[in-house]
Amino acid sequence: MARQLGIEEVDLPDQYNIAPTSIVLAVVADPKPRWTMLRWGLVPGWAKDIEIGNRLINARCETIAEKPSFRSAFRRRRCLIPAAGYYEWLRSGNTRDPWFYCLSDGTEMALAGIWEHWQSPDGSEIETFALITTAANALAAEVHHRMPVILHPEDWRLWLDHSTEDIRNQLPLLKPYDGDDFTGFRVSRKVNSVRNDGPDLIEPVSDTPDLFAGME
Repeated sequence: MARQLGIEEVDLPDQYNIAPTSIVLAVVADPKPRWTMLRWGLVPGWAKDIEIGNRLINARCETIAEKPSFRSAFRRRRCLIPAAGYYEWLRSGNTRDPWFYCLSDGTEMALAGIWEHWQSPDGSEIETFALITTAANALAAEVHHRMPVILHPEDWRLWLDHSTEDIRNQLPLLKPYDGDDFTGFRVSRKVNSVRNDGPDLIEPVSDTPDLFAGME
């Protein structure tokens, strides 16, 4: 990602259980791409309380251009969130089994996001973000009906282009991931507690059911 966007190479922090309110590495552009740290949970500039961010962790692509909480950031402040993958949960009664989705060749994903700069009434400042979600592709839909927007490398610069507030070129990017290098598998329920962290959280469990049998 750094090489393609012409920015310095950095080491991603070792975080395997990122949850809302976590601080993560992201790429923003103002106007040139650069690394920054953002808090997960978007706080609009007009908000009076940071707690609103706890409810604005995701932005639906179908309404992002019109919803007051998101529309300004979508036009002016888009970002990329690099990640090894993402978790989703399969619910069965009271059971929540986590699944990990990633690219099968092991390269990082670039998740589409929007970000905001917020100043609290006491003068403190923070930058926050929300992930953009879309309908799940056929593979991910076996576990959940939504998935984050995953951008192909050839679309990264277009996503970060704020030379105009016209978003007609970015709207077509908000779609289910269509690459054939996408895979998913069940992982340990240790993910269900944010106190747990480590590379073992993204290892497949030995009894992963074949939800995708018969799919091409």
